Amino acid sequence: MKLTKSPPDLQYLKLEKASFIHYQLSPSELIENSIANGEAILAENGALAADTGEFTGRSPRDRFIVCDEITEQSVWWGEVNIKFDALKFDVLFDKVTSYLSERAVFVRDAYACASEEYRLNIRVVTETAYQNLFANNLFLRPKGVNSAFIPEWTIIAAPGFKANPEIDGTRQANFCIINFGKKTILIGGTGYTGEIKKSIFSVLNFILPHYHQVLSMHCSANIGEDGDTALFFGLSGTGKTTLSADPDRKLIGDDEHGWSQESIFNFEGGCYAKCVDLDPEKEPQIFNAIRFGSLLENVNFQKDSRTVDFGNIDKTENTRVAYPIHYIENALIPSIASAPKNIFFLTADAFGVLPPISKLNSEQAKYHFISGYTAKVAGTEAGVTEPQLTFSACFGKAFLPLHPSKYAELLAQNIEKFNVNVWLINTGWTGGRYGTGSRMKLSYTRAMIKSALNGGLKNVEFEEHPLFGLAIPTICPGVPSHILNPINTWQDKNAYNQTANSLAEAFVSNFKQYS
Repeated sequence: MKLTKSPPDLQYLKLEKASFIHYQLSPSELIENSIANGEAILAENGALAADTGEFTGRSPRDRFIVCDEITEQSVWWGEVNIKFDALKFDVLFDKVTSYLSERAVFVRDAYACASEEYRLNIRVVTETAYQNLFANNLFLRPKGVNSAFIPEWTIIAAPGFKANPEIDGTRQANFCIINFGKKTILIGGTGYTGEIKKSIFSVLNFILPHYHQVLSMHCSANIGEDGDTALFFGLSGTGKTTLSADPDRKLIGDDEHGWSQESIFNFEGGCYAKCVDLDPEKEPQIFNAIRFGSLLENVNFQKDSRTVDFGNIDKTENTRVAYPIHYIENALIPSIASAPKNIFFLTADAFGVLPPISKLNSEQAKYHFISGYTAKVAGTEAGVTEPQLTFSACFGKAFLPLHPSKYAELLAQNIEKFNVNVWLINTGWTGGRYGTGSRMKLSYTRAMIKSALNGGLKNVEFEEHPLFGLAIPTICPGVPSHILNPINTWQDKNAYNQTANSLAEAFVSNFKQYS
């Protein structure tokens, strides 16, 4: 066995005989290895650019949880959490580690949760250098190499290993399997790095609410100069990363957080932002974070150059960049803040009938949180090529091991305890449904959120939406008043009412499973 930066004992992973073990390499060393191995190239802006292969998004139907004494009675089994046999996991584990033992591997020790009280130590073993760079950027980074580091969870990612579904119990050759009993995550057959971060998010979505009564959240968060924290819930592509990267506010995190009795805290040490149509004027903080040390995924270049063409989606609409959080100039480090004063539910309404901003009372907040209405944005998941109406409980159904009511109960308790304002923001379509209307202007959405945060909507008059019962402000600084009530943006008012009724019926039908 050859190694760098003497790694800890890896016998428990059966990798002590790996041909070469790269341990805790710096970003520069990982970039050198990735280029030398033909995994990636350097873009003109200095970022490493890699292609993730066949999979450019998550594959939810191939994500499993081992059914054992820990999970059998507590996990919300079904289409989201698919049971996997414990014995088959052991056999597959041996196959994956045997496969990796004949190769060079990259090992990284890191942790999740900025809160010391809930810190989760993680060891990440990857087949490729670019995956390890992703782990370095997205997880929290311990200072220096600590020989006393004890991993609580281990992630093994081997994109070159293909499962045999008939023998291994998977659906197809790729898989992501979480084993709570052995605190191990196996990922194979896919090079998409999002599986690494979302698997740990799923783990924390089980551990924190189940054992600690801490709400785990699929949201971004930032904080103003006056210490006013804001949360932004929403599925990928609805604006969490973009809207929380505000030059006038410090970024706490862009995707995953916990809410304890004491604080809001980031799970991660970095950001994983969508790059499609990235504009340096509209999203300067994200654009400027793409530099040496960042990892670009599945982007295309301008002809005969290494200049990224952010508008080119020939490979996927789910082009991504992963960078450490300190690449955002005004990031809050450590990423811990007080309880929020405002919560924003972001929905990309593909029907184009919801108001661009509306205020929710406590009962509406519970309803919309557990409904989690939005549209899946193209490219985020395999097979999604255009926005699709969906209800994703708690704005993160795909990552919830527990029943959604558990998270909704914790949120309702926190909203009441801390007297939080809750807003529903439509970052989707206006003037018509997808294909007819247009996407809401980012500048308008920013102006609405700014007014909600600074009290600009506190004394304005509100009108009630006749169907959804939402409180709609009649004026908002920086926003044309006629777009605030969505019916005003439709030429055919009857078509609006018919479409709105269809969406209302979809809400009712979806909520029956929770009523």
